Amino acid sequence: MVNNFLNKIMVALYRIPWIKNRWAQNFNAQESDTIPWTPLVKPLSHCKIALLTTGGAHLKNDTPFDMKDKDGDPTYRRIPSSVAPKDITITHDYYDHNDADQDINLIFPIETLRDAQQKGLVGESADFFYSFMGHINKHHIKTLMEQTAKEVAHLLKKEKVDIAFLVPA
Repeated sequence: MVNNFLNKIMVALYRIPWIKNRWAQNFNAQESDTIPWTPLVKPLSHCKIALLTTGGAHLKNDTPFDMKDKDGDPTYRRIPSSVAPKDITITHDYYDHNDADQDINLIFPIETLRDAQQKGLVGESADFFYSFMGHINKHHIKTLMEQTAKEVAHLLKKEKVDIAFLVPA
């Protein structure tokens, strides 16, 4: 409970521009120059699509992300692509998701994807989409990079996904 309260204070503080800018100046993001670029070899309308978010979205009846660990939760949640938006919720104390609580498409654009599919702009959806918690620090970074992200990449490859849209929160 105390951790949740402190997280809410931090979210409120980061709404102040000079605090947000100061944090951004000192933030050291993970960088990688080993991510391969793969050119698209078929039309978008024939590509299998998956959505991934770092917004802490999950099914209402699924296990929430761990908000007690101050270094985050490096796990992921599988979300069926056939899900109704009303069946998705957000567990993430490290950003203000009040707007996304009202419209999940802000961090998990499932209805936007379905609209593009109906118009024939993109191909079919993968059976499952994936959600992570974007607040990952310290030892959890290694777990995310070496275990859970690789698991999701394997699942996407197994399902023959052509394009994965990563939607940050």
